[in-house]
This record gives sequence, C-alpha cells and structure tokens, in this order.
Amino acid sequence: MARILGVDIPRNKVMRVALTSIYGVGPTVALTALSKANIDSNKSSNDLTEEEIQTIRKILEEDFNVEGDLRREVGLNIKRLKDMGCYRGVRHRRSLPVRGQRTHTNARTRKGPSVSIAGKKSIKSLK
Repeated sequence: MARILGVDIPRNKVMRVALTSIYGVGPTVALTALSKANIDSNKSSNDLTEEEIQTIRKILEEDFNVEGDLRREVGLNIKRLKDMGCYRGVRHRRSLPVRGQRTHTNARTRKGPSVSIAGKKSIKSLK
C-alpha cells in the first residue's frame, strides 16, 4: 500500500480516484497532479512504482496546499473569524450553521441531538 503525505492510498483503485483520499485533493487536483507527473490517470494504484509515488508526493507538496497545511490554514481562518467577533465567527462559536441555513427545524447535525426540557410536565400527568 502506497503512502503519500501520511495517507494510505487505497488499493485496487484507479489513481485519479485513489488520490482523492488525501485531504484537499479532489478530482480536478488529482488529474492535474497525475498529468504533471506523466502518469496515466487510469493506472491502478497497485501498479505504481516507488519512483512514481515520489513524483506524485513532490508535486502535491510543492504545487498544492493539502493535508496538514490545509487543515491548519482552515483552522486558523475559523479562529480569526471567532476572534474578530463577526457574524460567521459567532455562529462557529455557538456551533450553529454558518451559511444561512434555517435552524427552526433541521440543523440537527450541527446542533447535536435534541434535548428535552427537564422541568416540563408530561402530557399523561395532566390528564
């Protein structure tokens, strides 16, 4: 199994698909990196030589912002918004949707599981 930028590339996959397992590498970046490395995009990840792996790694490190550097950059951007106190930063701080989605219903992924009100009487006790 090949390792590129600390990520294990999946076996038995076409290289243009296998490279997308790296954070920050989508289909377009994968095709661009493979074309710069002069590697067929339909080549299987099992068939890569060590030299080809090194050229892909070198191209991704030099030309694109991926993995640890990209995660750090995104984290710093969110921290900057929080410190600034702008609307998007406040939404990040409160773990609410940032891009204008509704929260009256839905947004359970961002808000977490719904919590019932502790002091509220049940309907059966009112009867």
